[in-house]
Amino acid sequence: MSTETPAKTVYKAPWSKPLKGISWGFTILILGLVVFASRPKINPVVAIPLGILLLAAPFTIRGYLITPDALRVHRLFWDTTVPLAELQSAEFNPTAMKGSTRTGGNGGLFSFSGYFSNKALGEYRALVTNPALSVVLRFPAGTIVVSPESPETFVQTILALTRR
Repeated sequence: MSTETPAKTVYKAPWSKPLKGISWGFTILILGLVVFASRPKINPVVAIPLGILLLAAPFTIRGYLITPDALRVHRLFWDTTVPLAELQSAEFNPTAMKGSTRTGGNGGLFSFSGYFSNKALGEYRALVTNPALSVVLRFPAGTIVVSPESPETFVQTILALTRR
C-alpha cells in the first residue's frame, strides 16, 4: 500500500434493492393509508404508522466522511461521529451481516441502523444502507459495520488516515 494519504475521504451510502423496496413500499403504503383512511375526517389510527415513518426518516444514512480522528456518518439532519483513536482493524466483508438478528434499532426503513448480532461478529452496531458493501470496523469497545461505496478503497483510506 502507498504511504500517501488517499485523496478521497467522502463516500456515498448506496441503497441496496431490499432497502429501496422496504423504504418505498412502506412510504407508499403509509401515505396511501393516510389519504384513504382519513376520509371524511382524520382517523387517529393512521398516526402510529405515520409516526413510524416520520421518526425513521431523519435516521437515513446519506454518506460517510473519514477524517484522521473520526468517521462521520451523514444522516438527514446531523452527523453521527465515531472516534477512530482506538480503531484496531477495518475490513471489507460482504457477508458480515448475514444471519443477523436485530436487537435494537431499524431493520430496513431508510437504513439498517442500530444494534444487531450474529455468529460471525457477535454483538455489533450497524450504520448500513447496503449489507453487500459491509466494512467491519473493530474497536476494543465493540464492532461497527458501515456500507460505503467502494468498500475496498474506503478500508485503504481509513487505515491510511488513521495510520493503522
